[in-house]
Amino acid sequence: MVAPGPETSPVDVDVLVVGAGPVGLTLANVLGLQGVRTLVVDERDTLIDYPRGVGLDDEALRAFQSIGLVDRVLPHTVPNQILRFVDAKRRVLAEMAPAQAFFGWPRRNGFVQPLVDAELLRGLDRFPHVQVRWERPMTACRQDDCAVTVDLGGEQGPESLRARYVVGCDGGRSTTRRMMGVSFDGTTSSTRWLVVDVANDPLGHPNSEVGADPERPYASISIAHGIRRFEFMIHNHETDEQAEDPAFLRQMLGRMVPHPDRVDVIRRRVYTHHSRIAGAFRSGRMLLAGDAAHLMPVWQGQGYNSGIRDAFNLGWKLAAVVRGLADEQLLDTYDVERRKHARAMIDLSTMVGRAISPTNRRVARARDLLVRSASVVPTLKRYVLEMRFKPMPRYEQGAVVHEPGHGKAGRAASPVGTLFIQPRVDTRSQQDVLLDDVLGNWFSVVCWNNNPRAILGEVAFKSWEALGARFFALRPATQLHWPGHDDPDIVVVGDRNGGLKSWFDTHPESVLFLRPDRCIAGACIAQRAPELSAALLEALALTPGGGDRQSGTGSVLYVAQPAAESSGTVAGPA
Repeated sequence: MVAPGPETSPVDVDVLVVGAGPVGLTLANVLGLQGVRTLVVDERDTLIDYPRGVGLDDEALRAFQSIGLVDRVLPHTVPNQILRFVDAKRRVLAEMAPAQAFFGWPRRNGFVQPLVDAELLRGLDRFPHVQVRWERPMTACRQDDCAVTVDLGGEQGPESLRARYVVGCDGGRSTTRRMMGVSFDGTTSSTRWLVVDVANDPLGHPNSEVGADPERPYASISIAHGIRRFEFMIHNHETDEQAEDPAFLRQMLGRMVPHPDRVDVIRRRVYTHHSRIAGAFRSGRMLLAGDAAHLMPVWQGQGYNSGIRDAFNLGWKLAAVVRGLADEQLLDTYDVERRKHARAMIDLSTMVGRAISPTNRRVARARDLLVRSASVVPTLKRYVLEMRFKPMPRYEQGAVVHEPGHGKAGRAASPVGTLFIQPRVDTRSQQDVLLDDVLGNWFSVVCWNNNPRAILGEVAFKSWEALGARFFALRPATQLHWPGHDDPDIVVVGDRNGGLKSWFDTHPESVLFLRPDRCIAGACIAQRAPELSAALLEALALTPGGGDRQSGTGSVLYVAQPAAESSGTVAGPA
C-alpha cells in the first residue's frame, strides 16, 4: 500500500530489514558498521535451527571478512571441498576442485548454515543502534516521499513505526514483495526431491558427489561437524506421503550406506526447485534481497551466496544515502547490477539440474558420452575443474564508470565492474595480511607505482577524503620501506607474493577506485585519474562533504572493534 503525499514526522529507524535470515543479518551487519540505525524484524521466534544452504563460495566469505566475522564463520566450514559428478556406476564424469583463491578464500566450502547464521546474529551485538525483534511480522506498510510507515503484528501487540527504507529479506514467499506489488516471474520444476540431513556422518569423507543415475538421481554432500546431506529424486508415480514414510527413507539411504536403519536423521523434507526472479528489486523506498528477489535450483549452491551478494551490494549504497554521502538515485543501481548476475545464476543452476536429472537411460548415456568426450580436451576439463563456467559479477552499467571510447570489445577487456583480487600483502605495520584487511570496508583509491595524492591532484584527493575514502600506494615488496613520496594520508602496501604486480601486468590501468564491495568502480592510466574521479563522483551520485545529513535522524558512524579472535578489519569511514 502506498499513500501519496509527503509527511514530516520523524523516522524511528533508518532501515527496517524484514527477515532475520542470512541475507537480512548480513545486511544489518553492513549497515551497523556504517552507523545506520537498523531494525530487523522476523515473524519467527528464533533462527531456523536446521541446515538449508550447504555451500559457501569465496565471495560470501569475503563479505563476512568485510563485516569482521569471517574468523567466527570459518570453524563451521569445510574449505576446498571437491564436488564430483558420477554416473550410474559411480564413475567420475566431471570434478570441480578449483585451487585458485583470487579473492582470498577457497572457492568451494561446505558449511553448517544454522551455526553461521548464529554468528551473523551475534555480530549485531556490537552495535547499540541495531536491534532484532522476533515474532514481529510486518502486516502493512504505506510509503510517502520521506519514509515508509510499517505496521507490525504479533503477540506483543500492534505497533507502527517509520523507516526511511524497508528491505524485504523474507524469503521466497516474501510478504514485502507482495506489499510492493511486484511480480515473481519464472517457473517451478515439477520434479520433487527428498532432502535428508543426518548427524554422525555415516560416510565421513570430506567431499561431495552428485549422482547422475537415471534410476534415481541423487546428491551426497559433506557439510561440517559430522553432518551430511542426502538428496534423492522422487519419481512422478511416488507420492509425498510415500516419501515421508520411514521405510522409503531407509530404502533410499540403503543405496548409500550399509546400515540405513542406524542413521541419525536431523530432518527430512520434500522440495521442489524454483527458477524465479522478481519483476523489480526496488519500488520507491522498499527493496528486495535474497530469496525474496530470486530463487534458483540448488545444483550450484548459489542461492545462499547470491543473497549475500545482494546484501553486500545494497548495504554500502543504503549507508551512503542514509548518511548523506550520496543521492537516492544510487539505489537504482542495485537492481541494475544484481539482476543480470542473479539471472545468470538461475539459468546455470537450472541447466545443471536438467543435465543430471534425466531418467531415460538412452538420454543419460548420451549425456555421459558427451561429458566424457569433453573431459578429454584439456581446456574443457580445466574449464570445469576450475569452475570457470561460474558467472562472475561484471557490471557494464550501474555504479561504475567505463572510460569513454571503449567499445564492446574494450569493455570486455576492462577490469571496471569486476571484483578486484585479494592477495596477501605487507604494510609497514602489518605482515602477511589479506588486502581487504588493509583497505578497510569503505571506498579506496589505489595506485600502482605512484602516490595517489600526486596523481589525483589536491581537489580530487580532498573530494574522496571527504567521502571517507582511504588511499593506498601499491609497490613491489622491495620498495615497502623506501621513505620517498611518504605521505601521512597514504598507506604504502608491499606486494608480498607478486599477486598485485601480476594483476597490473595484464591490465594497462594503474589507478583503481574500489567500492566498499570491492568492485572496481573505475580504472585508468595515471594521467587520466582527475577526469575519472570527477566522472565517478557524478555517476555514483556521491556528495563529498555531505556528512551525515539525516533529516533529523541523528545517525552517527559507529566504528566496531573486531572480536578478539577475528583478524578482519571492521572500521568504517572516518
